[in-house]
Amino acid sequence: MKQRIITGIIAGGLFLPIVWIGGMLFVIGTYVIATIALQEVLKMRSIKVLSIPGAISIITLWVFLLPDEYYEILNRLNYTKIETALFAVLLLLIYTVAKKNRFTFDDAAFSIFAMLYVGIGFYYFIETRDEGIQFVIYSLLVIWTTDSGAYFVGRSFGRRKLWPDISPNKTVEGFIGGILSAIVFAVVFALFVPLGLPIWYLLIATVILSIFGQLGDLVESALKRHYGVKDSGNILPGHGGLLDRFDSLLFVLPLLHILQIV
Repeated sequence: MKQRIITGIIAGGLFLPIVWIGGMLFVIGTYVIATIALQEVLKMRSIKVLSIPGAISIITLWVFLLPDEYYEILNRLNYTKIETALFAVLLLLIYTVAKKNRFTFDDAAFSIFAMLYVGIGFYYFIETRDEGIQFVIYSLLVIWTTDSGAYFVGRSFGRRKLWPDISPNKTVEGFIGGILSAIVFAVVFALFVPLGLPIWYLLIATVILSIFGQLGDLVESALKRHYGVKDSGNILPGHGGLLDRFDSLLFVLPLLHILQIV
């Protein structure tokens, strides 16, 4: 626990100022984090970054993460992000033939899906920050209050397992406690930092984001369990990998835009 707290303080001290400053520094930081997170996912299936499929996935991720304000770069080449992703699919399928199915169709599909899994969430991280720091703070605090509420309520009152085959420590009571904690936070947050939304809509949105944040955590847990790994990486002592810290955010940020909070 001591190592976990120390790592959290150091990581937060490096990460939060970059989020606050925004701009190109934030974009570069997001690119770095997303690249490491994708490497962690690919590693689960023993796909090395320093390989042809690894390079295709990383380069496609970089294109996918391009903020809207830099989209002119692709427009000059008469390409879209979708076309870039389709080209990556073709290259990976060709690679399955070149490797005589030692790199399989499943591997190609995993590489693209991993890129989308990581890329969509971090793309919206950049876009959300561009809309205003208050939306990023709201998203992060929804996730953190949900996690804290789920942990303490689950530890104190948890009796029924939520999904024991995937995450044996999570309970139904903790799941509900996390949602209630996020609701309380949203009310307090709205008093000090108005987001320009009716309070009833903000509360409904908070419930949805809290639920999907917890589902995002379960999705990553299921992925790790399927591939037999405890943590996505070891870059954060006591916490695991970067994907372990951003798994909920990858689900919450796209929904922030789908729900038109931003």
